[in-house]
Amino acid sequence: MARETIILVHGLWMTGLEMSLLRRHFQNQGYAVHRFSYHMVRRSLATNCQLLRDFIARHAGETTHVVAHSLGGVLALHTLRHYPELPVERVVCLGSPLVGSEAGRRILRYKPGRTIIGKTLPEGIFEYPLREWQGTQQVGVIAGTRWGVGFGLVLGHLPRPNDGLIAVAETCLPGIQDHLELPVSHNGMLLSRQTADQSHCFLQHGSFRRASS
Repeated sequence: MARETIILVHGLWMTGLEMSLLRRHFQNQGYAVHRFSYHMVRRSLATNCQLLRDFIARHAGETTHVVAHSLGGVLALHTLRHYPELPVERVVCLGSPLVGSEAGRRILRYKPGRTIIGKTLPEGIFEYPLREWQGTQQVGVIAGTRWGVGFGLVLGHLPRPNDGLIAVAETCLPGIQDHLELPVSHNGMLLSRQTADQSHCFLQHGSFRRASS
């Protein structure tokens, strides 16, 4: 029997290596883990959805999940919406701006910002917003509430609470299975044992672990 498989999908301006600790954590839990890397600046949302579809189909196990950070979560849900036949059971989105991004909106006001953000983010968040999750996959979202040192600091005040770049409210997509706030920053959640443990809990049970449970 094939092991449970996890597809990792990174965020904006990243390569996936930033998710190495998460990858190691899941491998220690017995998962087969594969890292999907994509070009979010030069390639369109549709192209990246096709590439992720092919990657999932190629690496799928008997049970397959997706764990995605930031823009990666937006890409993952768009992919599953367009290709509902993909054999994915559960998805965990980490700090993903599923219903908008004030930080992204501010960056796009300026020509240099539009150049460095590229195509996938504005298409996935603003031009073709998700609005509501109606797919068959169970989706869990972890939102950070701790400001970190990062790009968000140069953008001025963002809606609170936020993780230094993405507001909690921007992660609350209607129709998802579960939503959890953790005291982590946008990039710090990739290094957090608590984030890893809660992601594993959702992949196993379809819900996050609360103190009362």
